[in-house]
Order: sequence, then structure tokens, then C-alpha cells
Amino acid sequence: MLLGGMLMVIGSGASLFMQAWAPYIFAPGALLFAAIQMRQTYEGKNITIRRLRRIMLMSDVLFLIAALLMFASQANFLGLDFLIYLKYVHNNWIVVLLVAAILQLYTSHRIANELEKESQ
Repeated sequence: MLLGGMLMVIGSGASLFMQAWAPYIFAPGALLFAAIQMRQTYEGKNITIRRLRRIMLMSDVLFLIAALLMFASQANFLGLDFLIYLKYVHNNWIVVLLVAAILQLYTSHRIANELEKESQ
């Protein structure tokens, strides 16, 4: 999971500096990060933690959408360059990434607090 997060940071930072290889670093990182988080489970009965897990999974999907939008913002072999002409995609991956990161921060903090309450 740490490797996926590091690849996402490197890829998004490189993309801000207009590096053409950035999506090819960000996308595997997003896939790795999301896959590991999706494999984690919570078997308890706490409804709050279950709700927070669903929000966390939604942010994982947003990370993957950000990777697709990053590819679409550059003309590439995936054939997503037609989305640029919609004038809605050019750098919207940044907004999607920001929303996903905020959701991740919120849910990870709240889940940790809820698990701490549950263990007491």
C-alpha cells in the first residue's frame, strides 16, 4: 500500500511538471493502492465503521478515475484523447484526486477513532 501511495505522489507531482510519463507511474500506484484497500475487510457490527469503509472504497474508485482522467488529459495510446475535446477533462483529474485524498484522510482518521472507541 505504501508503494502504491508513493507511486501516486510521484506520478501526480510529475504530471504537474508536464512530464509525459506521469500517468504511467500514477495509474499503477492507484491500482495497487485501491486493490490493497479493497481487500481489507471489517467483520464487526459497528455501522459507523461500515459506512466509513464504503466512503473509503468510493475514494479508491475516485483514485482510479483520476488515473483515467490523467491519461485523457494527454494524447496517448489508450484512445481517451477524444475526451479532451469535451473541455471538461483537461485538468479535472486534479479535482478528482483532491476529493479522493480528502475522503481518504477523513475516513482513515475516523475509522482509527472508531476502532479505538470500540476496543475500550
